[in-house]
Amino acid sequence: MNIQQRSGETKGEFYLEKDGEVKAKMTYSKLGNTQIIIDHTEVSDELRGENIGKKLVESGVEYARQNNLKVIPLCAFARATIERDESLQDVLRR
Repeated sequence: MNIQQRSGETKGEFYLEKDGEVKAKMTYSKLGNTQIIIDHTEVSDELRGENIGKKLVESGVEYARQNNLKVIPLCAFARATIERDESLQDVLRR
């Protein structure tokens, strides 16, 4: 599965398409040049149980690392995913 990214000036998303339709996505907002706010994650019912939501969050964390950004996970799913996995916590804004 190929997670893709779209990024605008103030917002962006990581998403997964299947048959030309977005089936999962995690959206974020940019907070200046140093932070992103993960504000929403959703996965279609047909992909549930495949850890797609976690993979979206991991993609966001990797993006933050590559761009020297801190993450504010307002989305409850993203927050819980990061809190459960210590290897993802280095990007959290403290």
